[in-house]
Amino acid sequence: MKKKTNKLAIAKSILTRALIYIELLMVVVIVLYPILWVIGSSFNPINSVGRASIIPQNATFDNYITLFTKTGYVSWFLNTGYIAVMTMVFSVLVNTLTAFVLARFRFKGRKAGMLLVMILQTFPPYMSMTALYMVALNFGMLDNLNMLVIIYVAVGIPINIWLARGYLLNLPRSIDEAAYIDGASKLQVFARIILPLSVPIVSFIALTSFMLPWMDYMLPRLLIGSVEKQTVAMGLYNMVDIVKNQTQYSITTFCAGAVLLAVPITILYAVFQRFLITGVASGANKGE
Repeated sequence: MKKKTNKLAIAKSILTRALIYIELLMVVVIVLYPILWVIGSSFNPINSVGRASIIPQNATFDNYITLFTKTGYVSWFLNTGYIAVMTMVFSVLVNTLTAFVLARFRFKGRKAGMLLVMILQTFPPYMSMTALYMVALNFGMLDNLNMLVIIYVAVGIPINIWLARGYLLNLPRSIDEAAYIDGASKLQVFARIILPLSVPIVSFIALTSFMLPWMDYMLPRLLIGSVEKQTVAMGLYNMVDIVKNQTQYSITTFCAGAVLLAVPITILYAVFQRFLITGVASGANKGE
């Protein structure tokens, strides 16, 4: 009877593992197939989308050549890069500094401020798009890339401050106190001690802050009007604007642009991936 029970348990374990592997394989196929199709289509001959395949029969770089010679892709790429890099830099500075203050110091209104930060996380950022447009209009900052930087930094503040503060609460206060005894100022403690010890959460904030403007379409579409200040998302959409029936270039050229758009994020993920899980897991601590 015991042997029969053991055999049933082994069979059940094998079946469970098999089902898990089948499920994981299906997820991988569902996720990877569109990506591989886009990459393969980018190497297909122009205007061959109906016959495009993951493994192109007559592979060519014509789509990439067209992208750089007949469109404003380089300008779009540089505009998007400027917005993304500036957002990343200012997001890291603003969020880590604010989190340092909230985690290390006690002052009036601290708890109310943290509660406000937590409440702000519940509101989707695009809920205020009309208000953002009016602010940009009144300040004369429509069609201005710096306005996009300001908005993207502000949008990420609630969640990033909360995560960074949670991470900093895990760092022992004795480090700060020892530095203060040695005569270090608060800014020196932050720059020379806290930041080097906060590489995981800083990497997470930097990556997420870079990704938001890099892949966003709605906000640039709302605030940017001139062709020379378009982002990559806007430019690629306008290339194949099916709604207005104004398709200027083939879908295969669009795929080439999408592939190049994914390169910087892929590189950043490869560089920072060892810090990401640590940063998120440590930052999840709500602390005091």
